Amino acid sequence: MRLIPALLALGAAGCGGYGGAGASGGTADPATRPRPTPVFELQVSGTTALLQAVSPVSDDIAWVSGHRGTWARTLDGGRTWTTGRVPNADTLQFRDVHAASADEAWLLSAGSGDQSRIYHTVNGGATWALQWTNDEPAGFYDCLDFWTPERGAVYGDAVEGDLRILRTVDGGENWTRLAGGTLPDGQLEEGGFAASGTCLVTGSEGRAWVATGNARFARVLRTDDWGASWTVFNTPIPGGSGAGLFSVAFRDSLHGVVFGGDLSPPDTTGAPVESPVRVATSNDGGASWNRAGQPSFPGAVFGGAWVPDTEPPAMVAVAPTGASWSLDGGESWMPLDSASYWGLGLASDRAGWLVGPGGRIAKVRFDGR
Repeated sequence: MRLIPALLALGAAGCGGYGGAGASGGTADPATRPRPTPVFELQVSGTTALLQAVSPVSDDIAWVSGHRGTWARTLDGGRTWTTGRVPNADTLQFRDVHAASADEAWLLSAGSGDQSRIYHTVNGGATWALQWTNDEPAGFYDCLDFWTPERGAVYGDAVEGDLRILRTVDGGENWTRLAGGTLPDGQLEEGGFAASGTCLVTGSEGRAWVATGNARFARVLRTDDWGASWTVFNTPIPGGSGAGLFSVAFRDSLHGVVFGGDLSPPDTTGAPVESPVRVATSNDGGASWNRAGQPSFPGAVFGGAWVPDTEPPAMVAVAPTGASWSLDGGESWMPLDSASYWGLGLASDRAGWLVGPGGRIAKVRFDGR
């Protein structure tokens, strides 16, 4: 969504699929398990670029993407980061990244027209191949994710009322846009917010979900057949220009959460516009949604994720105004940090990363297990 860069002037992506966080698990009696406690650690990224998205492969391996053509990778849990720029891409904003392994990853740059591109590496970032360039001047792509190293999807803003989703079945060698009529009708100006790389997430057995915004209704698109067909469901988070859903996460095929809010300029006191609902949860795969509690920070939630392997299931939410965590499925929230974060990715309850302006990377783990 084009509105995101405007927030930079005010001082300001997931992790689904085979390579991201798994379902919440554990077989012990929840009443006998220690309460998880977050432990926060700032790390040195090696860049001052705004970082927006995280794709963890394991507790040790994670990739990050950001502005000025920037990418970063760790192989040791974040003790050290290797940072680079894609050649001839200094003006691009890599607002999403998906990693298949320590060596293979995809970057999505978001922007109007040919500024929306996909790059691919198979050698740990030593070289990058340009796989796809948007050929529609009015097009703008927001998020990508993969089910397997071969099957993936990309979501973009509606063009002339038609939503945009691309698919690949060959690792991105070819990207095919879904034909008209395959997707639900788009709303006026409907799109996605390219904030944290989490407005599209994949799940098991060909499932995936898309979070939409900037239209009358904030909606979730769902596929159960690897993106061949999609259904759509409304959520209780308010829509409108610059408002709606920013992020979606599912911990299994049934239990999901969406995050959002309003990007309207702050009021005369400098306080962000507060949406009456910024988090909603689903227990039926996204067919219906119920409002949840409000994160501790003000303003729109840019990204959110479940914490794998926690019981009761924990969540983390981030924004340019701070970070929060929940231990009761999003019903109540506690402060995690007051610094600015745009994206996050959680490999397990032992390793996750939050990223933001100035090259900020913070590692979080949940002790007490």
